[in-house]
Amino acid sequence: MMRIWKTVPLLLILAIAGACSSTPDAENKDEGTAAAKDEKKAAEESKPAPPPKIKVPAGTTLTVVLSTSLDSGKNNAGDTFTGNLSEDVVVDGKTALAKGTAVQGKVVSAEGAGKVKGVGKMSLTLTEATVHGKSVPLETKTHSAEAKTTKGKDAAIIGGGAGVGTAIGAIAGGKKGALIGAAVGGGGGTAAVLATKGKDVEYPAETKLEFTLEQAATVPAS
Repeated sequence: MMRIWKTVPLLLILAIAGACSSTPDAENKDEGTAAAKDEKKAAEESKPAPPPKIKVPAGTTLTVVLSTSLDSGKNNAGDTFTGNLSEDVVVDGKTALAKGTAVQGKVVSAEGAGKVKGVGKMSLTLTEATVHGKSVPLETKTHSAEAKTTKGKDAAIIGGGAGVGTAIGAIAGGKKGALIGAAVGGGGGTAAVLATKGKDVEYPAETKLEFTLEQAATVPAS
């Protein structure tokens, strides 16, 4: 019996000692976790706020001055072109896109003029703008153009002395036939028209074009 009573206090002492020794570790662990959470929260709060952005609504007109020339007889679908905005784009009193902003576009389609009939056609669209050194995607409606027809002028040339003989000769035999027809008809008006290419759509550098946003564009505020 004496041995048992001596053993029980010893076990109690060991249990109490173990509990005491484990408590600081638990407390340290909790403190470490709390400190880590505080550090994470402080880091998140110290992060700079994302820069404000401005949404340019669909339907907004962008007026562009070309810095490269375009020609329906020389350019092909997929070719790119550049330019700059000729005026500010303002949204809710704030300048979203400043005058001079660089823009880039592409040729959607291009068709050169043919001989006798047909005139040049070309379609363009803007694809991006560079704002504060960052590329901003743009999606605009297609800007399409067709060269003016010269039918009235051609008819005047033909009627000015070429005659039926020239027209028949030119159609029948090309250049040689045109010469024969000229001899028959007494003039060379139609031959001159057939050898002259119709008009192309030509946009020299500094040409001002307007594009309309089809989808809203989000740009960083200044």
